[in-house]
Amino acid sequence: MLVVAEAAVLLLRPKERVAVDPVEARAYFSVAELSRATRFRDGQLWLFGARTALELGVLVAAVRLAPRVGRRPVATGAAVAAGLVLASTLVALPVRAASRERARRVGLVTQSWGGWAADVAKGSAISGTLAAGGGALLVVGMRRFGRGWWAPGAAAVAGFALVFTYLGPVLLDPVFNRFTPLPAGSTRADVLDLARRAGVNVGEVYDVDASRRTTAANAYVTGIGHTKRVVLYDTLLKDFTPAETRLVVAHELGHVRYRDVPHGLLWLALVAPFATFAVAELAAGITRAGRTPVPAVALSLALVAPALTVVSNQLSRAIERRADAFALELTRDPEAMVAFERRITLQNVGDPDPPGWQRFLFGTHPSTVERIGQALAS
Repeated sequence: MLVVAEAAVLLLRPKERVAVDPVEARAYFSVAELSRATRFRDGQLWLFGARTALELGVLVAAVRLAPRVGRRPVATGAAVAAGLVLASTLVALPVRAASRERARRVGLVTQSWGGWAADVAKGSAISGTLAAGGGALLVVGMRRFGRGWWAPGAAAVAGFALVFTYLGPVLLDPVFNRFTPLPAGSTRADVLDLARRAGVNVGEVYDVDASRRTTAANAYVTGIGHTKRVVLYDTLLKDFTPAETRLVVAHELGHVRYRDVPHGLLWLALVAPFATFAVAELAAGITRAGRTPVPAVALSLALVAPALTVVSNQLSRAIERRADAFALELTRDPEAMVAFERRITLQNVGDPDPPGWQRFLFGTHPSTVERIGQALAS
């Protein structure tokens, strides 16, 4: 599985080479700023580790306590899958609350505790419903195909990823945020001008009310086909200069130009058969006789997914470097990129130069100092 995942990364990663000048974080950030970022990052990592351990503990216990298949195995599988989501959410809730409180203390959180609780409830309801459907389909597939269930399972994984990528922006995202088409004005004109110069069909550009939850700024590309869109946080539009916003828009247009979302789906489709086979083999070894296999499959998936994420992050970092290069070429404004990277790192309380092991395990983007170095080399 890991060999195929690495091969898929090599196949799909950008072939363009990107020059990066060496940069010292202290040239752009004070000792106090670096210390604040490190303290926040380290604390959040410990809490993330605790949350992961608790959720794995729930799955291990579920494997040992899995109910018997009974006369209604499909219904049992659906109920167990939904129950796992609920149990994992409840067990990890104190750690999630502690992580949120630390984010609130550094000024990242604007949402009330009541609003946060409502979001957790909505997210759990959606996840539980989807998990119940997945658990039922899993049992149906295993009863129909036996130990070969992983093959149709891989097709289902790729198919559902495509469906959710297409429908997510119009069905799921609006449950949590309000998306407004960017109104006529200088920003929209800049977006359309950049898209025209880039030769891309941008789809629609939306402003999302991120400020109701956070002070952090961001932007992203989502959807595929008719649901393709560029989304800008309202905090980005409010707190950053027009030149910096243009740079971010140009970066997102780079993702559209190089079809990065479809390529991400292609990577998943290439890896899915080997990943589902690995999950099936692991699950077969820990499923108790006569018991529903859903907890064993869930635990196996929880062990396989992080390893695949580390591999896929390599592709993500390479894609982000190419999008940065595209933005620099389109705007010809490296000073704006340097200013933006410094400001957004401070606003998001990010670590501009995390340790190498953290970049390898968790980094979906190049570090801030790498991105500044890329701007300086352009």
